[in-house]
Amino acid sequence: MTDAIVVEGLVKRFGATTALDGVDLSVPEGSVLGLLGPNGAGKTTVVRILTTLLRADAGRAEVVGLDVVRDADEVRASIGLTGQYAAVDEYLTGFENLEMVGRLYHLPKAEARSRADELLARFDLTDAAQRPAKTYSGGMRRRLDIAASLIARPRVLFLDEPTTGLDPRSRLAMWEFIADLADGGTTILLTTQYLEEADRLADRMVVIDHGRVIARGTGDELKAQVGGQRLEFTFGRPVDVAEATARLRELAIDEPRADEQSRRLSLPVRGGTEVLAEALRRLEGSGVEVLDVGLRRPDLDDVFLTLTGHAAENGKEPEPERPEAGHSEAATVGSAR
Repeated sequence: MTDAIVVEGLVKRFGATTALDGVDLSVPEGSVLGLLGPNGAGKTTVVRILTTLLRADAGRAEVVGLDVVRDADEVRASIGLTGQYAAVDEYLTGFENLEMVGRLYHLPKAEARSRADELLARFDLTDAAQRPAKTYSGGMRRRLDIAASLIARPRVLFLDEPTTGLDPRSRLAMWEFIADLADGGTTILLTTQYLEEADRLADRMVVIDHGRVIARGTGDELKAQVGGQRLEFTFGRPVDVAEATARLRELAIDEPRADEQSRRLSLPVRGGTEVLAEALRRLEGSGVEVLDVGLRRPDLDDVFLTLTGHAAENGKEPEPERPEAGHSEAATVGSAR
Protein backbone atom coordinates (compact mmCIF):
# COMPACT_ATOMS: atom_id res chain seq x y z
CA MET A 1 0.00 0.00 0.00
CA THR A 2 1.32 3.45 -0.94
CA ASP A 3 2.06 5.90 1.87
CA ALA A 4 0.12 9.15 1.60
CA ILE A 5 2.29 10.81 4.28
CA VAL A 6 5.98 10.20 4.92
CA VAL A 7 7.99 11.97 7.63
CA GLU A 8 11.69 11.33 8.23
CA GLY A 9 13.90 12.91 10.89
CA LEU A 10 11.74 16.00 11.41
CA VAL A 11 13.33 18.61 13.67
CA LYS A 12 11.87 21.97 14.73
CA ARG A 13 13.13 24.42 17.32
CA PHE A 14 11.52 27.53 18.78
CA GLY A 15 14.41 29.43 20.27
CA ALA A 16 15.98 27.26 22.96
CA THR A 17 13.02 24.84 22.92
CA THR A 18 13.17 21.75 20.70
CA ALA A 19 9.58 21.02 19.68
CA LEU A 20 10.45 18.11 17.36
CA ASP A 21 13.56 15.99 17.76
CA GLY A 22 13.80 13.57 14.84
CA VAL A 23 10.18 12.47 14.29
CA ASP A 24 9.56 9.60 11.83
CA LEU A 25 6.11 8.41 10.78
CA SER A 26 4.11 7.27 7.78
CA VAL A 27 0.41 7.00 6.93
CA PRO A 28 -0.77 4.52 4.29
CA GLU A 29 -3.28 5.80 1.75
CA GLY A 30 -6.88 5.50 2.91
CA SER A 31 -6.01 4.91 6.56
CA VAL A 32 -6.31 6.91 9.79
CA LEU A 33 -3.24 7.62 11.92
CA GLY A 34 -3.78 8.84 15.47
CA LEU A 35 -0.97 11.13 16.61
CA LEU A 36 -1.04 10.98 20.40
CA GLY A 37 0.90 12.81 23.02
CA PRO A 38 0.57 15.12 26.01
CA ASN A 39 -0.20 18.77 25.43
CA GLY A 40 3.13 20.21 24.33
CA ALA A 41 4.49 16.98 22.85
CA GLY A 42 4.80 18.43 19.33
CA LYS A 43 1.62 17.17 17.65
CA THR A 44 0.47 20.54 16.28
CA THR A 45 3.99 21.35 15.11
CA VAL A 46 4.01 18.16 13.00
CA VAL A 47 0.66 19.12 11.46
CA ARG A 48 1.75 22.67 10.67
CA ILE A 49 4.88 21.43 8.92
CA LEU A 50 2.95 18.84 6.89
CA THR A 51 0.40 21.47 5.83
CA THR A 52 3.16 23.92 4.73
CA LEU A 53 2.29 26.47 7.45
CA LEU A 54 5.65 25.99 9.16
CA ARG A 55 9.08 24.99 7.87
CA ALA A 56 11.14 22.33 9.63
CA ASP A 57 14.73 22.98 10.63
CA ALA A 58 15.82 19.51 9.51
CA GLY A 59 14.39 16.33 8.06
CA ARG A 60 11.97 15.81 5.21
CA ALA A 61 8.24 15.33 4.77
CA GLU A 62 6.09 14.30 1.83
CA VAL A 63 2.33 14.35 1.32
CA VAL A 64 0.91 12.33 -1.61
CA GLY A 65 4.46 12.05 -2.96
CA LEU A 66 5.06 15.82 -2.88
CA ASP A 67 7.76 17.52 -0.83
CA VAL A 68 6.13 19.96 1.60
CA VAL A 69 8.80 22.59 0.95
CA ARG A 70 9.72 22.17 -2.69
CA ASP A 71 6.16 21.36 -3.85
CA ALA A 72 4.26 23.47 -1.32
CA ASP A 73 1.67 24.78 -3.79
CA GLU A 74 0.77 21.30 -5.01
CA VAL A 75 0.61 19.99 -1.44
CA ARG A 76 -1.86 22.74 -0.47
CA ALA A 77 -4.07 21.81 -3.40
CA SER A 78 -4.20 18.17 -2.21
CA ILE A 79 -4.99 18.56 1.49
CA GLY A 80 -7.59 19.79 3.93
CA LEU A 81 -6.93 21.11 7.42
CA THR A 82 -9.03 21.62 10.52
CA GLY A 83 -7.07 23.24 13.33
CA GLN A 84 -7.62 23.20 17.08
CA TYR A 85 -9.96 26.18 16.90
CA ALA A 86 -13.11 26.38 14.80
CA ALA A 87 -11.96 29.35 12.73
CA VAL A 88 -14.86 30.57 10.62
CA ASP A 89 -15.98 34.06 9.64
CA GLU A 90 -18.67 34.79 12.21
CA TYR A 91 -20.34 37.47 10.09
CA LEU A 92 -20.78 35.29 7.02
CA THR A 93 -23.48 32.66 6.79
CA GLY A 94 -22.58 28.98 6.76
CA PHE A 95 -23.13 28.90 3.01
CA GLU A 96 -21.02 32.01 2.44
CA ASN A 97 -18.17 30.58 4.53
CA LEU A 98 -18.01 27.45 2.40
CA GLU A 99 -18.42 29.33 -0.87
CA MET A 100 -15.58 31.67 0.12
CA VAL A 101 -13.22 28.77 0.89
CA GLY A 102 -14.16 27.12 -2.40
CA ARG A 103 -13.26 30.29 -4.29
CA LEU A 104 -9.96 30.52 -2.37
CA TYR A 105 -9.23 27.02 -3.66
CA HIS A 106 -9.88 28.45 -7.15
CA LEU A 107 -13.04 26.44 -7.76
CA PRO A 108 -15.37 27.99 -10.37
CA LYS A 109 -18.18 29.93 -8.73
CA ALA A 110 -20.88 27.44 -9.71
CA GLU A 111 -18.85 24.51 -8.41
CA ALA A 112 -18.03 26.31 -5.15
CA ARG A 113 -21.72 27.00 -4.55
CA SER A 114 -22.74 23.45 -5.46
CA ARG A 115 -20.05 21.99 -3.21
CA ALA A 116 -21.16 24.27 -0.35
CA ASP A 117 -24.73 23.00 -0.63
CA GLU A 118 -23.52 19.40 -0.74
CA LEU A 119 -21.37 19.76 2.39
CA LEU A 120 -24.01 21.67 4.34
CA ALA A 121 -26.34 18.75 3.74
CA ARG A 122 -23.68 16.18 4.62
CA PHE A 123 -22.92 17.89 7.94
CA ASP A 124 -26.58 18.49 8.81
CA LEU A 125 -26.28 22.28 8.48
CA THR A 126 -28.76 22.94 5.67
CA ASP A 127 -31.34 24.51 8.00
CA ALA A 128 -28.68 26.91 9.30
CA ALA A 129 -27.11 27.62 5.88
CA GLN A 130 -28.36 31.23 5.71
CA ARG A 131 -27.66 32.09 9.35
CA PRO A 132 -24.49 33.97 10.38
CA ALA A 133 -21.91 31.60 11.84
CA LYS A 134 -21.87 33.65 15.06
CA THR A 135 -25.31 32.15 15.84
CA TYR A 136 -23.96 28.57 15.58
CA SER A 137 -23.30 26.34 18.57
CA GLY A 138 -19.78 25.01 19.20
CA GLY A 139 -20.61 21.69 17.57
CA MET A 140 -22.10 23.40 14.51
CA ARG A 141 -18.99 25.56 14.12
CA ARG A 142 -16.75 22.50 14.26
CA ARG A 143 -18.86 20.78 11.60
CA LEU A 144 -18.69 23.89 9.42
CA ASP A 145 -14.92 24.04 9.94
CA ILE A 146 -14.48 20.42 8.82
CA ALA A 147 -16.82 21.04 5.88
CA ALA A 148 -14.55 23.92 4.82
CA SER A 149 -11.53 21.61 4.93
CA LEU A 150 -13.32 19.21 2.55
CA ILE A 151 -14.48 21.78 0.01
CA ALA A 152 -11.83 20.87 -2.59
CA ARG A 153 -12.14 17.10 -2.08
CA PRO A 154 -8.69 16.68 -0.51
CA ARG A 155 -6.84 13.39 -0.76
CA VAL A 156 -5.44 13.89 2.74
CA LEU A 157 -7.18 15.50 5.71
CA PHE A 158 -5.42 16.82 8.81
CA LEU A 159 -7.59 17.03 11.92
CA ASP A 160 -5.74 18.76 14.76
CA GLU A 161 -7.73 18.00 17.93
CA PRO A 162 -11.05 18.38 16.07
CA THR A 163 -13.29 17.75 19.10
CA THR A 164 -11.58 20.12 21.53
CA GLY A 165 -14.17 22.06 23.50
CA LEU A 166 -17.16 20.02 22.37
CA ASP A 167 -19.69 18.55 24.76
CA PRO A 168 -19.92 14.72 24.87
CA ARG A 169 -22.93 14.57 22.54
CA SER A 170 -21.28 16.78 19.91
CA ARG A 171 -18.06 14.80 20.24
CA LEU A 172 -19.85 11.53 19.51
CA ALA A 173 -21.49 13.10 16.46
CA MET A 174 -18.12 14.35 15.24
CA TRP A 175 -16.65 10.86 15.63
CA GLU A 176 -19.37 9.56 13.35
CA PHE A 177 -18.54 12.18 10.71
CA ILE A 178 -14.82 11.33 10.88
CA ALA A 179 -15.50 7.59 10.68
CA ASP A 180 -17.64 8.18 7.57
CA LEU A 181 -14.79 10.12 5.94
CA ALA A 182 -12.37 7.30 6.69
CA ASP A 183 -14.79 4.71 5.34
CA GLY A 184 -14.97 6.80 2.15
CA GLY A 185 -11.22 6.37 1.60
CA THR A 186 -9.90 9.74 2.82
CA THR A 187 -6.44 9.52 4.39
CA ILE A 188 -6.59 11.18 7.82
CA LEU A 189 -3.96 12.28 10.31
CA LEU A 190 -5.73 12.91 13.60
CA THR A 191 -4.10 14.52 16.62
CA THR A 192 -5.93 14.18 19.88
CA GLN A 193 -5.65 14.11 23.65
CA TYR A 194 -8.90 12.13 23.90
CA LEU A 195 -7.54 8.62 24.08
CA GLU A 196 -10.93 7.01 23.54
CA GLU A 197 -11.15 9.04 20.32
CA ALA A 198 -7.93 7.58 18.94
CA ASP A 199 -8.90 4.08 20.04
CA ARG A 200 -12.19 4.36 18.18
CA LEU A 201 -11.06 6.11 14.98
CA ALA A 202 -7.40 5.30 14.26
CA ASP A 203 -6.07 2.27 12.39
CA ARG A 204 -2.63 2.87 13.88
CA MET A 205 -1.19 5.27 16.42
CA VAL A 206 2.07 7.09 17.03
CA VAL A 207 2.81 8.39 20.52
CA ILE A 208 5.18 11.35 20.84
CA ASP A 209 6.51 13.07 23.93
CA HIS A 210 8.96 15.97 24.15
CA GLY A 211 9.22 15.93 20.36
CA ARG A 212 10.22 12.27 20.03
CA VAL A 213 8.32 9.17 18.93
CA ILE A 214 8.20 6.84 21.93
CA ALA A 215 5.77 4.18 20.67
CA ARG A 216 3.79 3.17 17.61
CA GLY A 217 1.31 0.45 16.68
CA THR A 218 -2.36 -0.43 16.83
CA GLY A 219 -4.37 0.31 19.95
CA ASP A 220 -4.08 -3.33 21.05
CA GLU A 221 -0.33 -3.37 20.41
CA LEU A 222 0.18 -0.26 22.52
CA LYS A 223 -1.95 -1.64 25.33
CA ALA A 224 0.10 -4.84 25.25
CA GLN A 225 3.22 -2.77 26.03
CA VAL A 226 1.66 -1.74 29.34
CA GLY A 227 1.08 -5.32 30.46
CA GLY A 228 -1.80 -7.66 30.92
CA GLN A 229 -4.84 -7.38 33.12
CA ARG A 230 -5.34 -5.76 36.51
CA LEU A 231 -7.42 -6.75 39.49
CA GLU A 232 -8.92 -3.63 41.04
CA PHE A 233 -10.48 -3.58 44.49
CA THR A 234 -12.28 -0.93 46.50
CA PHE A 235 -12.49 -1.66 50.23
CA GLY A 236 -14.67 -0.40 53.04
CA ARG A 237 -11.84 0.80 55.33
CA PRO A 238 -8.28 2.09 54.81
CA VAL A 239 -6.91 -0.72 57.02
CA ASP A 240 -8.38 -3.27 54.58
CA VAL A 241 -5.94 -2.15 51.88
CA ALA A 242 -2.83 -3.27 53.77
CA GLU A 243 -4.39 -6.58 54.80
CA ALA A 244 -5.53 -7.36 51.26
CA THR A 245 -2.16 -6.38 49.80
CA ALA A 246 -0.39 -8.82 52.09
CA ARG A 247 -2.77 -11.64 51.19
CA LEU A 248 -2.78 -11.01 47.42
CA ARG A 249 0.81 -9.93 46.70
CA GLU A 250 1.81 -13.40 45.47
CA LEU A 251 -0.79 -13.17 42.69
CA ALA A 252 0.67 -9.98 41.25
CA ILE A 253 3.18 -10.12 38.38
CA ASP A 254 4.49 -6.67 39.32
CA GLU A 255 4.33 -4.33 42.28
CA PRO A 256 0.74 -3.72 43.47
CA ARG A 257 -0.54 -0.14 43.66
CA ALA A 258 -2.18 0.45 47.04
CA ASP A 259 -3.86 3.67 48.15
CA GLU A 260 -5.26 3.66 51.67
CA GLN A 261 -6.77 7.13 51.30
CA SER A 262 -9.02 6.04 48.43
CA ARG A 263 -9.23 2.49 49.87
CA ARG A 264 -8.18 1.03 46.51
CA LEU A 265 -5.79 -1.71 45.46
CA SER A 266 -4.65 -2.52 41.91
CA LEU A 267 -2.69 -5.68 41.09
CA PRO A 268 -1.21 -6.47 37.65
CA VAL A 269 -2.07 -10.14 37.02
CA ARG A 270 -2.33 -12.94 34.48
CA GLY A 271 -5.04 -15.56 34.33
CA GLY A 272 -8.32 -13.73 33.81
CA THR A 273 -11.31 -14.91 35.81
CA GLU A 274 -9.29 -17.71 37.41
CA VAL A 275 -7.01 -15.28 39.21
CA LEU A 276 -10.04 -13.21 40.22
CA ALA A 277 -11.61 -16.28 41.84
CA GLU A 278 -8.35 -17.10 43.60
CA ALA A 279 -8.05 -13.57 44.95
CA LEU A 280 -11.52 -13.67 46.41
CA ARG A 281 -10.79 -17.07 47.94
CA ARG A 282 -7.69 -15.67 49.65
CA LEU A 283 -9.72 -12.84 51.16
CA GLU A 284 -12.34 -15.18 52.64
CA GLY A 285 -12.37 -15.06 56.43
CA SER A 286 -9.93 -12.15 56.54
CA GLY A 287 -12.46 -9.61 57.76
CA VAL A 288 -11.65 -7.42 54.75
CA GLU A 289 -14.73 -5.57 53.48
CA VAL A 290 -14.77 -5.65 49.66
CA LEU A 291 -17.06 -2.97 48.23
CA ASP A 292 -16.15 -3.49 44.59
CA VAL A 293 -13.87 -5.71 42.52
CA GLY A 294 -13.18 -5.90 38.82
CA LEU A 295 -10.82 -7.35 36.24
CA ARG A 296 -9.85 -4.89 33.54
CA ARG A 297 -7.49 -4.61 30.60
CA PRO A 298 -5.20 -1.60 30.24
CA ASP A 299 -6.60 1.26 28.19
CA LEU A 300 -4.91 4.11 26.34
CA ASP A 301 -4.90 6.22 29.51
CA ASP A 302 -2.65 3.56 31.02
CA VAL A 303 -0.49 3.64 27.87
CA PHE A 304 -0.07 7.39 28.22
CA LEU A 305 0.84 7.20 31.87
CA THR A 306 3.24 4.30 31.40
CA LEU A 307 5.00 5.64 28.31
CA THR A 308 5.17 9.34 29.18
CA GLY A 309 5.05 9.28 32.97
CA HIS A 310 2.35 11.94 33.04
CA ALA A 311 -1.20 12.62 31.93
CA ALA A 312 -2.20 13.93 28.50
CA GLU A 313 -3.01 17.49 29.58
CA ASN A 314 0.36 18.43 31.07
CA GLY A 315 2.77 20.76 29.33
CA LYS A 316 2.41 23.46 26.72
CA GLU A 317 3.55 23.27 23.13
CA PRO A 318 5.26 26.33 21.69
CA GLU A 319 3.47 27.25 18.49
CA PRO A 320 2.63 30.26 16.34
CA GLU A 321 -0.42 32.33 17.16
CA ARG A 322 -3.85 30.94 16.26
CA PRO A 323 -5.52 32.28 13.11
CA GLU A 324 -7.09 35.72 13.35
CA ALA A 325 -10.85 35.90 13.76
CA GLY A 326 -12.62 35.43 10.46
CA HIS A 327 -9.84 33.47 8.76
CA SER A 328 -9.77 29.67 8.86
CA GLU A 329 -6.56 27.70 8.48
CA ALA A 330 -8.34 25.75 5.72
CA ALA A 331 -8.82 29.00 3.87
CA THR A 332 -5.18 29.91 4.50
CA VAL A 333 -4.04 26.63 2.97
CA GLY A 334 -6.29 27.16 -0.04
CA SER A 335 -5.43 30.82 -0.64
CA ALA A 336 -1.68 30.25 -0.38
CA ARG A 337 -1.54 28.55 -3.75
